[in-house]
Amino acid sequence: MKTFKKIAKVVAIIVAIAAAVAGVYYAVKKIKEKKNEEADKPENYVSCSCCEKPENL
Repeated sequence: MKTFKKIAKVVAIIVAIAAAVAGVYYAVKKIKEKKNEEADKPENYVSCSCCEKPENL
Protein backbone atom coordinates (compact mmCIF):
# COMPACT_ATOMS: atom_id res chain seq x y z
CA MET A 1 0.00 0.00 0.00
CA LYS A 2 2.91 2.37 0.68
CA THR A 3 4.20 1.86 -2.84
CA PHE A 4 0.80 2.71 -4.33
CA LYS A 5 0.63 5.94 -2.30
CA LYS A 6 4.10 6.97 -3.47
CA ILE A 7 3.22 6.26 -7.08
CA ALA A 8 -0.06 8.17 -6.71
CA LYS A 9 1.79 11.17 -5.25
CA VAL A 10 4.32 11.18 -8.09
CA VAL A 11 1.56 10.95 -10.68
CA ALA A 12 -0.36 13.76 -8.94
CA ILE A 13 2.74 15.98 -8.96
CA ILE A 14 3.33 15.30 -12.67
CA VAL A 15 -0.31 16.10 -13.46
CA ALA A 16 -0.12 19.33 -11.43
CA ILE A 17 3.04 20.43 -13.25
CA ALA A 18 1.49 19.61 -16.62
CA ALA A 19 -1.62 21.62 -15.73
CA ALA A 20 0.50 24.60 -14.70
CA VAL A 21 2.50 24.46 -17.94
CA ALA A 22 -0.72 24.23 -19.97
CA GLY A 23 -2.14 27.24 -18.13
CA VAL A 24 0.94 29.33 -18.83
CA TYR A 25 0.92 28.23 -22.49
CA TYR A 26 -2.69 29.29 -23.02
CA ALA A 27 -2.14 32.59 -21.19
CA VAL A 28 0.87 33.45 -23.36
CA LYS A 29 -0.99 32.37 -26.48
CA LYS A 30 -3.93 34.63 -25.62
CA ILE A 31 -1.65 37.60 -24.89
CA LYS A 32 0.22 37.13 -28.19
CA GLU A 33 -3.06 36.94 -30.14
CA LYS A 34 -4.24 40.18 -28.53
CA LYS A 35 -0.97 41.93 -29.39
CA ASN A 36 -1.17 40.69 -32.99
CA GLU A 37 -4.71 42.05 -33.32
CA GLU A 38 -3.47 45.45 -32.17
CA ALA A 39 -0.53 45.36 -34.58
CA ASP A 40 -2.71 44.42 -37.56
CA LYS A 41 -4.93 47.48 -37.30
CA PRO A 42 -4.58 49.78 -40.32
CA GLU A 43 -3.75 52.89 -38.29
CA ASN A 44 -0.57 51.20 -37.05
CA TYR A 45 0.92 51.02 -40.53
CA VAL A 46 3.24 53.74 -41.76
CA SER A 47 3.57 54.27 -45.48
CA CYS A 48 7.05 54.54 -46.85
CA SER A 49 7.76 56.41 -50.04
CA CYS A 50 10.66 54.08 -50.84
CA CYS A 51 8.24 51.14 -51.14
CA GLU A 52 5.71 52.89 -53.39
CA LYS A 53 5.91 52.55 -57.15
CA PRO A 54 6.66 55.80 -58.95
CA GLU A 55 3.73 56.89 -61.13
CA ASN A 56 5.79 58.69 -63.77
CA LEU A 57 7.68 55.59 -65.01
